[in-house]
Amino acid sequence: MRNLKEAVTSCIKKNVLVLLTICGVIVGVCSGLFLRDVKQWTERDRMYIRYIGDIFLQMLKGLIIPLIVSSLISAITSLDLSLSGRIAARAIGYYLTTTSLAVILGIILVVTIEPGVGQSTSGGDTSKVQDALIVDSVLDLGRSLFPSNLVDACIFQYRTRLIPNASESDKYRLAIETEKMDGTNILGLLIASVAIGVAILHLKQEAEAVAEFFKALMAIMMKITTWVVWLSPIGVMFLVAHEVIKMEDLDTLVKSMGKYFGTVVVGLAIHGFLVLPTIYFVLTRKNPYTFIGHMSEAITTAFGTASSSATLPVTIRCLENNVGVDKRITRFALPIGSVINLDGTALYEAVAAVFIAQMRGVDLNVGKLIVISITATAAAIGAAGIPQAGAVTMIMILNTLGLPASDISLIIGIDWLLDRCRTAVNVMGDSFGAAVVAHRSQKELTRTPKARRKSRSVASSISLQRQSQILVDTT
Repeated sequence: MRNLKEAVTSCIKKNVLVLLTICGVIVGVCSGLFLRDVKQWTERDRMYIRYIGDIFLQMLKGLIIPLIVSSLISAITSLDLSLSGRIAARAIGYYLTTTSLAVILGIILVVTIEPGVGQSTSGGDTSKVQDALIVDSVLDLGRSLFPSNLVDACIFQYRTRLIPNASESDKYRLAIETEKMDGTNILGLLIASVAIGVAILHLKQEAEAVAEFFKALMAIMMKITTWVVWLSPIGVMFLVAHEVIKMEDLDTLVKSMGKYFGTVVVGLAIHGFLVLPTIYFVLTRKNPYTFIGHMSEAITTAFGTASSSATLPVTIRCLENNVGVDKRITRFALPIGSVINLDGTALYEAVAAVFIAQMRGVDLNVGKLIVISITATAAAIGAAGIPQAGAVTMIMILNTLGLPASDISLIIGIDWLLDRCRTAVNVMGDSFGAAVVAHRSQKELTRTPKARRKSRSVASSISLQRQSQILVDTT
């Protein structure tokens, strides 16, 4: 009995932050449900409730740029060029595979359940929905890869916009312009960081001071992260409470969109708790659910913040401290995963597109379903590099089906909650991916320059000892 009590106490001490964060989510939901019935909340009232959560979110987002840049550069400089290429290939291959599986799973579920059949096609407010062309979004993604100004990329993104013309109905004939929008170009900073890291490796001793600077910056950012994450229970509580209060009519929303919501949630649950764990077990032979338990703090934070990029510092911390994944892998694979590995988003977009098509009575043959799969996968991979990612990527898929962009308003009412669920799955996918890459790269990691130098030092020491012994024997 005493041993059991000690084990429970030890478990609570190790997971106190996770438990507090989960409590923050629960208290936020309960508080929101209670407060929404107390009075009619104005936008200003809701702003006051969200204020503390906004501060917490800004603190997390403030860590993103220095964390991604320093982590990628320090991770690359800790490896040799051949190993960097192999790890990158493994990570990208894993991420593309799981994203494709998520899309396929989503399409199978939505075609089987048919949540949109027999539903109303009445839409909501579409004034904030902006139309876009697939080619414009793809070209904007390519431009994001190579920013012309790294400082500008830290605070702005650029997007091609169509200029409306009442006398012209063909979108391809409309005039275009590039508009600057608030938001970090994470994809551009990622590519720039990789280039800087590879250049440092080529220069070797000439750039050793720069490499040490980024390693020190990474250590500093991780220390600040440990301070910030202890505020997550409070920040998450206020963010969740605000969203619950903001809901206009919970009963009507659940009744009208319940089947669609259930399809997405079931798909996310199957992918997050069956597909990803199975892949992890097959490739590592380790218990995936123990791994999920170790990552519960990051998953809960992702649900509360609805941002996989903002959760990145917590994800790195959990993988390194709780799971014991090599720092060189986490700081190399996770920033890449946060940009291109969005399993939950890919599944959601596939389900949403087919759901809207079902509501509109559009007949989807196998060819159209394949097109949706490809477009949803590409849209999810490029979402982080496109302004207003959720709306723009969904519009890309709707355009592929020949549906109006305004149809996105049919699902916008519950998108805030599904956004949190799919973000949690995105973070799970990133975490599983980094752990798998680390496991499959163990042999190469032991042959990095540092390991080889240590090996040569030991060999040299043994050689000197043997020479000394020979001299002793001969004398």
